[in-house]
Amino acid sequence: MMMGAQAGDFYRDCDLTWGGQRAKISEGGQLLTLSLDRYSGSGFQSKNEYLFGRIDMQLKLVPGNSAGTVTTYYLSSQGPTHDEIDFEFLGNLSGNPYIVHTNVFTQGKGNREQQFYLWFDPTKAFHTYSILWNPQRILFLVDNVPIREFVNKESMGVPFPNKQAMRIYSSLWNADDWATMGGRVKTDWTQSPFTASYRNFNANGCAWSSVKSSCASTTTTSSTTSSDNTWQTQALDASGRQRLEWVQKKFMIYNYCTDLKRFPQGLPPECKN
Repeated sequence: MMMGAQAGDFYRDCDLTWGGQRAKISEGGQLLTLSLDRYSGSGFQSKNEYLFGRIDMQLKLVPGNSAGTVTTYYLSSQGPTHDEIDFEFLGNLSGNPYIVHTNVFTQGKGNREQQFYLWFDPTKAFHTYSILWNPQRILFLVDNVPIREFVNKESMGVPFPNKQAMRIYSSLWNADDWATMGGRVKTDWTQSPFTASYRNFNANGCAWSSVKSSCASTTTTSSTTSSDNTWQTQALDASGRQRLEWVQKKFMIYNYCTDLKRFPQGLPPECKN
């Protein structure tokens, strides 16, 4: 079963799903662009579904005045009790930082938002955004720097996404009712079309087919070498833990685990160390 194979080929690995000509694959499958205008946004999804894996994607976000726009890149299953692991990039006025919004849904319930600024301008060059999802934890990484960890705490009664295969989705759409300054700053359509660019998509994981995982077999194909399967048991080492703490101390701007107003009955159990 293919598990991401060679360097990303969007023709091979993805389907353009909506937005008509606003979603385009070029450069022989190496580049994908999504555009948004006042009539529609656009999106794509992976051909494969996965139950655990490491997903890497390089993105260059909408430049200039991107207020009101949202670029999403996430894993999701289907149905009312879906699981989901989200990166959302909330546009802003020129010169102001993008907000990286993260969330984890299990069995249809989210409300686990953490938000960050970045330590670079994500519109000037491509940067790698990764989701590592194994049975023990979920890691959100930016240029291989961990920004968030969601640990499996099923033993404490916290649901963890480990039973539903998920597809990779991405979209660029207008959300000016909430995306920028809580909806106070609207999309400036004179700046459209807005365009986000993608390259080097690599899904190194357990592809799911006919209710069976490719990782159930004794041999697993990986994108380069067998060492690529380290994601299956990967955890943060001491330096990874330090980098996570650095990001959360300097760049985190919202953490549901400290929002006492939102949880007057007490913080969710996974928030307690």
